[in-house]
Amino acid sequence: MNMNPLPSLRCCVSFLTGLLGLGLLVMDDAPVIAQTMTGFKSGDRIVFFGDSLTQQGGRPNGYVTLFRQALKSNGHTDVKVINAGISGHKVPDLQKRLNKDVLKHKPTHVVIYIGINDVWHSLKGEGRGTKPEVFEAGLRELIAKISAAGAKTILCTPSVIGEKAAGTNPLDAMLEQFSTISRRVASESGASLLDLRKLFAAHLKKTNTADKERGVLTTDGVHFNDAGNLFVATQMLSAFGLPSKQLRHVVLFRFKDSTTDGQVAEIVNAFAALPGKIDSIIDFEHGTDISTENRAQGFTHCFVVTFADAAGRDAYLPHAAHQDFTTLIDGKVDKVLVFDYTATR
Repeated sequence: MNMNPLPSLRCCVSFLTGLLGLGLLVMDDAPVIAQTMTGFKSGDRIVFFGDSLTQQGGRPNGYVTLFRQALKSNGHTDVKVINAGISGHKVPDLQKRLNKDVLKHKPTHVVIYIGINDVWHSLKGEGRGTKPEVFEAGLRELIAKISAAGAKTILCTPSVIGEKAAGTNPLDAMLEQFSTISRRVASESGASLLDLRKLFAAHLKKTNTADKERGVLTTDGVHFNDAGNLFVATQMLSAFGLPSKQLRHVVLFRFKDSTTDGQVAEIVNAFAALPGKIDSIIDFEHGTDISTENRAQGFTHCFVVTFADAAGRDAYLPHAAHQDFTTLIDGKVDKVLVFDYTATR
């Protein structure tokens, strides 16, 4: 059994074959995915247009590569995926190379994932970042030209510069300002929106329990590690409306009478820490029984672990972090109920 933190590329592709339809997730009353694309036609050409995040997405475990492999796994073998990311680029750079790097391919869909450098480079001195009004005007021009060429646009908000709790990283306020611009431009231009900013914040809130600056989805607070690439590929596939085959792993605990409150808290905290240690977990939640029907049969704590599919669960069960957790609960739990199901909508 593969015990690496992230399964092999083949297993990753299996995870991505029919991933979560996150278009239903809502934060602050705004959808994180708007105007989901549905279906592909023979000969479609998808261009990923952006900076180093997109450029590095073309590596073997990069999100663009995973996206391409997932399309093939779903039978879309004749859909062409083109990587047009260049490190260090900002919106004005994308405007300059739109024709030669994107429109020349006669795309049917263009994913614009930009904004990190427009914000980040502001730390390098006056004029090195992008002014908000220039950023907005540039996005509008890009989308207008892509639309005029007959292609559809998915506009992504910039993700993270630092993985600590939302609002506590130094550039969070500026990132949110630029994300708000992207949301407005997508709404007013007719482009689809993929709000990676909100998706990252929601995921990190659940998984970054140690409030680390980096290392959960990124290597340096910005660029993706394997887990980050898998996460972004998941969101990209969802934006294109691929079907969901998520697996929910439901665990109920009935603790022994001899188990102390402190031991229960330790177990709950240890379970909640697993998403930060096991990359095949794509969502997690837990709670205690508050039913008024008195049918819980002594079970007090429920944990719901979500995987992209059965392969994700199969990588989770023998994982060293999960094995350490099972050792921790030994002798403290009177009964465990485990129920797995494939989520349908």
